[in-house]
Amino acid sequence: MMRAADWSEINDIYQEGIDTGTASFRTPDISWKDWDSSHLKTCRFVSLQGKEIVGWCALLPVIANYDVGGVGEIEVYVKQGYKGQGIGSALLNALIIESEKKGIWMLQAGIFLQNSASLKIYEKAGFRVVGYREKIGKAKGVWQDNLLMERRNKLIA
Repeated sequence: MMRAADWSEINDIYQEGIDTGTASFRTPDISWKDWDSSHLKTCRFVSLQGKEIVGWCALLPVIANYDVGGVGEIEVYVKQGYKGQGIGSALLNALIIESEKKGIWMLQAGIFLQNSASLKIYEKAGFRVVGYREKIGKAKGVWQDNLLMERRNKLIA
């Protein structure tokens, strides 16, 4: 489980993802307080190798008035040097299991088209493409297209 004390390591991994230009439209320099208040309080996990955090995942509410019974937008980030080892898949699967237990009825993710590794991980986890968003935002000054993917809660459906 993620703790406030983990923020420095989590933020470093988050920044690495932002720096790629293919993972997030968000800007750097967010505080723990702002990050914590913008994410659901449940379904927050870190992946450890020894005592080092090498990945994390969490959910954002899609619409402000949704609660944990609603829709969550997924964030999964893996530290450089640890990609391709199944960490992202393990975090995503843990998040799916916990979100289903919490009654979240749909998970969604916007994946940059260039991020083929993430697309494969999400498809393997049962997500389907439900939309294509052209030039939805800029990352590192470049307009990006992404695919909107979703997965419905199998326990509720």
